[in-house]
Amino acid sequence: MSVFAEMPTAHSQAKRSARALWILLALLATPAMALETGEAATIANEAATEADVAQRDYSRPQHPQDPWESFNRPVYRFNNFLDTWFLRPVASGYRKITPEVVDRSVTNFFRNVGDVVSLANAALQLKHRRAAQTASRLMFNTTFGVAGLFDVATGWGLPRQKEDFGQTLVFWGVPEGNYLMLPVLGPATVTDAIGAVPDGFINPVNMLGEPEVYFANFLEVVDQRADVIPGEHLIVGDEYIFIRNAYLQQRNYLINDGQVVNDPFLDDDF
Repeated sequence: MSVFAEMPTAHSQAKRSARALWILLALLATPAMALETGEAATIANEAATEADVAQRDYSRPQHPQDPWESFNRPVYRFNNFLDTWFLRPVASGYRKITPEVVDRSVTNFFRNVGDVVSLANAALQLKHRRAAQTASRLMFNTTFGVAGLFDVATGWGLPRQKEDFGQTLVFWGVPEGNYLMLPVLGPATVTDAIGAVPDGFINPVNMLGEPEVYFANFLEVVDQRADVIPGEHLIVGDEYIFIRNAYLQQRNYLINDGQVVNDPFLDDDF
């Protein structure tokens, strides 16, 4: 890890700063994931060196769930460009001017709103116990937590349990589909991408009028991007592979309700 202690060049710093945008979904969405279990290091150790990346033929799929890699990589580079020159500078400024207690309250608020989506999908998956726990969590945080600004439910034994419509589709037998890098939106699978549409209709934030809905969504993205800045140094090697594997592992974790199962996607020969 000594390499991260060296002063980077401007070019390498720009690349590194861009990498972390899409790790957000993969590493922050599930508390059991990389930062707390050390699994990020495992993924990183399997990533290729930059020399290997340059020699690889991406017209031939390197991963069983990523046959569209030749399309996904250019999209990933485009997303990194947007992150480097727009989103990360804005998020960095947000971190500097926002007190920690306010930052945490903003994060808690949007997570509380997200629990509405999780509640609906838990019910659709017939997970009655999880739906009841999420409903209780939503009620406690909305009332005692002052509209969700404080996460009191976690301290009362009701941790956040994320459910989305992509998981619902898989629950009812729809194949998860291939890995897909979406412009601006980042990593997804086919079912995850499709599921984002109904989830968007359920999300209370999107029921706001204009221009409040745009401000709220932009604030949520900036807040999430700011939260991941401290973990940027964890991404090493081929960042595309790192983030793809981390994302697929996270989806596997969510779909299996947190049960640890064998993940064939982390056995790629890089």
